[in-house]
Amino acid sequence: MRQDVSQILKVAVVGASGTTGRHVVTSALERGHTVTACVRRPATFAGRERLTEAIWPDVHATSALTEALTGADAVISTLGGAGKGPTTVCTDGIRTTLTAMKAAGVTRLIAVSAHGVLETHDRSLYSLAVWAGVADRMRDKETMEPLIASSDLDWTIVRPPKLSDRPATATNRVGTDLPIHVWSSVGRADLAAFLIDEAEHPRYVRAYPRIAR
Repeated sequence: MRQDVSQILKVAVVGASGTTGRHVVTSALERGHTVTACVRRPATFAGRERLTEAIWPDVHATSALTEALTGADAVISTLGGAGKGPTTVCTDGIRTTLTAMKAAGVTRLIAVSAHGVLETHDRSLYSLAVWAGVADRMRDKETMEPLIASSDLDWTIVRPPKLSDRPATATNRVGTDLPIHVWSSVGRADLAAFLIDEAEHPRYVRAYPRIAR
């Protein structure tokens, strides 16, 4: 659901060129916010009012990211690893993001992780299935999350189940103890809307909300 926002936010999106990141950029712009999309290559997005591209050439480029995040009210991370094989994109990217946020004086971070990591890495059918399919990406998120949680930021770590490309529904459930089943999923558009909701009206600071259809 679209929120009534009295103040326009400056939102920086890390991982903006990914599928979920693009939804976040679109959702923020549709609500009237100003967006800095951190991307590896110029002209990743078509020109739009209130949208600025900031070139972040690789996940270790701290100075470039610090410049991009300066002045932001909130940073939203939708970083994701490669489809197959070992990856540390999320861990390395968040490590750089935390350093850049501190240098830029930004304190609000909303990061997408995944249900099935750390204490939710259990013997449930969902956890067993996701680890059987994308274990390398789950390991990356397992090492990413503690970096965020040990920081002094006002962080929110969102743990969605399987993501889909279904149209936005605005009928999802959200909660820190939301049951996740092997059939659970959420659309990327709905996830993006929730991330912007949380930037506008923080409800889950220093918490791990789940969202599912």
